[in-house]
Amino acid sequence: MARNSEKAMTKLARWRQAQMEEGKVREKRPYLATECEDLHKAEKWRRQIISETSKKVAQIQNAGLGEFRLRDLNDEINKLLREKTHWEARIVELGGPDYRKIGPKMLDREGKEVPGNRGYKYFGAAKDLPGVRELFEHEPPPPPKKTRAELMKFIDADYYGYRDEDDGVLVPLEMEHEKQIIAAAVSEWKAKKEAGLLSDEVTKEQEAEEDIYAITHEPESEDEEDSSQMETDEGQPRYVAHVPVPSQKEVEEALLRRKKMELLEKYASETLIQQGNEAKTLMGL
Repeated sequence: MARNSEKAMTKLARWRQAQMEEGKVREKRPYLATECEDLHKAEKWRRQIISETSKKVAQIQNAGLGEFRLRDLNDEINKLLREKTHWEARIVELGGPDYRKIGPKMLDREGKEVPGNRGYKYFGAAKDLPGVRELFEHEPPPPPKKTRAELMKFIDADYYGYRDEDDGVLVPLEMEHEKQIIAAAVSEWKAKKEAGLLSDEVTKEQEAEEDIYAITHEPESEDEEDSSQMETDEGQPRYVAHVPVPSQKEVEEALLRRKKMELLEKYASETLIQQGNEAKTLMGL
């Protein structure tokens, strides 16, 4: 059984169609939408454009048409979509409905715009053409870099480990481990003591270590020797300062002299300072 499309292509069907259209003059769509002054005709031309666009969108899905045919079809679809927009604007001017707001957007959703090239869309197999596929494969933007304030916002006591012991788990474990270490050290010390190895090790360690804090002082006079002997007898060792330490009064006088010299250098002239030095020399100061 023949298909409907094959029936339509038979000579008889074409002759019948020609007979039916004989005497009829097919009206051509105006080139500019502004040339149409009838609202019903404007809506008719809009429907015609939608029908032509749908057919071409269905054709462009076939990737076997070849690169040049696909590019031509894609250009024709974009041209028809622009023409449809003009007719929709003309329908609004003639008092008709605004199809840009209430009309279906199915044909517009079929296409995909290239970033940075607004208005021109690629449909069907045209999106996979060489040179077009690379336009859609853009690299994702790098993640925004966090500022120092944003990084410091999440740093608290937990970050430094100050509240690790608040969970009540770590402290008992540490105490148990500490007891084990102490018990092991005590048992080792007792074993060495029983074996007689502890005394020898202690004497060797004492001989090897040198007391770096030991002070050897030879008394210069009998009074100093008596006082040192007395302090030693009382059980309180005597410490000798090898560097002369100034008293509180001497420190205050030195600070006062430095402050005076700074003020003189800041506010007095060189001649005045020289005269002051000479006066001090004459007075024996």
